[in-house]
Amino acid sequence: MSILHQSKQVWAVAFASVVAFMGIGLVDPILPAIAEDLDATPTQAVMLFTSYLLITGLAMLITSWVSSRIGAKRTLLIGLALIVAFALAAALSGNVEAVIGFRAGWGLGNALFISTALATIVGAASGGTSSAIILYEAALGLGIAIGPLLGGLLGSISWRGPFFGTSVLMAVAFIAILVLLNKTDDAARVPVSFTAPFRALRNPALAVLAATALFYNIGFFVLLAYTPFPLGLDAIGLGLVFFGWGLSVAVTSVWIAPLLTARLKRTTVLAIVLPLLALDLLGAALFVTSTVGLIVAVVVGGMLLGVNNTVLTEAVMEATDLPRSVASSAYSSVRFLGGAVAPPIATELARIFTPSTPYIFAAGSVLVATLVIVLGRRRLAHIDARPESQLEEAVAISTGAAA
Repeated sequence: MSILHQSKQVWAVAFASVVAFMGIGLVDPILPAIAEDLDATPTQAVMLFTSYLLITGLAMLITSWVSSRIGAKRTLLIGLALIVAFALAAALSGNVEAVIGFRAGWGLGNALFISTALATIVGAASGGTSSAIILYEAALGLGIAIGPLLGGLLGSISWRGPFFGTSVLMAVAFIAILVLLNKTDDAARVPVSFTAPFRALRNPALAVLAATALFYNIGFFVLLAYTPFPLGLDAIGLGLVFFGWGLSVAVTSVWIAPLLTARLKRTTVLAIVLPLLALDLLGAALFVTSTVGLIVAVVVGGMLLGVNNTVLTEAVMEATDLPRSVASSAYSSVRFLGGAVAPPIATELARIFTPSTPYIFAAGSVLVATLVIVLGRRRLAHIDARPESQLEEAVAISTGAAA
């Protein structure tokens, strides 16, 4: 059976997934416009990433506990409703502080939605798990790539445009899921302990991976959140650049990372690709005054980020015997902290020192992540021993891309 022959409820969740993943890079092209129109500093503008990621990370600790008690459909609807409300509130805001606060609420909604969408599609799709995963990965890739492009197009009209657009699209998704998605998960619920993600971090292997991701995500979000300022392009220009970034992340996440892990140990892939990312960030520092040079660094960085995201989260899937949702929640909560602190540190380093300093700082942080992987390799030996299932790979790709 073709993966396109799906029920309306599957298409409803897939559409909502595209829009949810668009939120990752949606604000990137409008950061300079927000700084200018709301009389904000670059540090205040990038706090839109910080508040979003901080709340997303904290919320990840409780999403499995919530969904295991109220069910997938209610969790999806609550997540979508929060995104609709907070995106609309951000669009109507008159100062940057309000936008930062409402972006945090958006992060809570996104955490609830993303943590539940894959399981919902797998449970409802025709053609088995394989078709469901392909469909979900397609939605994920589209969202990551389209987000910055849509943000740039709507942001060229007004910085409020991307927020209004997200609110409208998510409202449509909310109605579609409310009407079309069956309430089928009541009998299958297995309650998850509230403290399970916290206890999971005591596992040595998971702790090594979480520490790696903490420092790696600093490099990730310096590249993503700080680069719009030295690039100096308008909203459409930034949208096109980060469309290329998103496309690179999607392609390497879905296709290149699995090819590499089929031939090399996961720890080996990480030990190779992380230093390459550090070199790319040093290249961005070297060419910070060159528009072309920075664009190349962004796109190449996207390719490396896609591989790292997927392989790191694949490793998390194999790190413990805990339920996958618990392990990924604990890991994601730590790594999102790295993403949360990186943007304001980057803009302050640029203000105090030079525009290239944030990239040097990011490269150093990624090298620390490499060192953690190398020194912790004995703790991770078992993640290279077992083949992962197709479903685990999809979880890895979706969780990795949600950064």
